[in-house]
Parts: sequence; C-alpha cells; structure tokens
Amino acid sequence: MRRRKRSWELELNGTEAKLVLQGKKVTVTFNINNKENSSTPPTSDGDKEPSKGQKVEKQEPELTLTPNFVVEVIKNDGKKALVLDCHYPEDEVEQEDEAESDIFSIREVSFRSTSESEWKDTNYKLNTDSLDWALYGHLTDFLLSTALEHQEYITFLEDLKSFVKSQ
Repeated sequence: MRRRKRSWELELNGTEAKLVLQGKKVTVTFNINNKENSSTPPTSDGDKEPSKGQKVEKQEPELTLTPNFVVEVIKNDGKKALVLDCHYPEDEVEQEDEAESDIFSIREVSFRSTSESEWKDTNYKLNTDSLDWALYGHLTDFLLSTALEHQEYITFLEDLKSFVKSQ
C-alpha cells in the first residue's frame, strides 16, 4: 500500500485563513468576516407554534458558518494562477431535504499573473451565470479532483488485478 505524504500548511491571520497545498500550487483562502456568510442558524419547523396536545421539544439549531472562499491554482510554468471565487448558496445551505445539489457554487473565474501579489480590478472576471453548463461542470470537477480520483481508481483496479493473479 502506498501512501502519499500530505504537504499542506494552514496560515491564520486574524479572521482570514489560507490553506496552502502542494508547495504553493493550490491555495484556498477564506475570511470569516465575509458579510455573505451564513452564520446564523437556519429556521426550522421547531419555530412554529405546537398544536394542542403536542409536546414541545426544544433543540438548539446547529450553527453553520459557510464563508465564501477563493481557490487559486498555479500550473507548472508558474506564470498565471487560475482564480475561482466560490460560495455556498444560502438557499442550498438551508434546504438539506431537497434533491441533490452542489455543495458550493463557483461564482466567478479569472486569471492573475503570479508576479502580482494580489488580484487587480483590471483583470477580467467571468461570471459563471452565463457560462456553458458543460464548462462549468469541468471547472467543478477540476476543483473536486475528479480526474485524480478516477486515476487512483484505475490504479487501484490494476493493483487489485495484480494482487489476485499473484500466488
């Protein structure tokens, strides 16, 4: 069984957190002060008045913090970073019973030069509301490492085949 060494660091600066993966190839940054956070508990049926004869059980609602986050990916040449601005849609956070939906959404996609320390307002941002659904799906798969998982699955099957064949 081969295990890969996990190489990541967590950098904290007040309310901002940055997770740096693979030697600064991938960073995920979020700030809990982001005003679009869903930091209040969702309303539930427990808030309704009980009908006659019904016992009242008060449960504390679970507090969920879902700040917006930014994922930056730098490829091998290191000249540009793909920047994906993501968020947790409020209606999806509150409605867990509904049909399966994405855990998060990609709001905007852009590039920035790695020679610049921060993103500039002059860089073009692509709003994903108008993006082709297939391309959006590929971006989501890219973020969720679907290709890596698929390759690991193939390697697993090859290892399993080799293991079963050997005596």
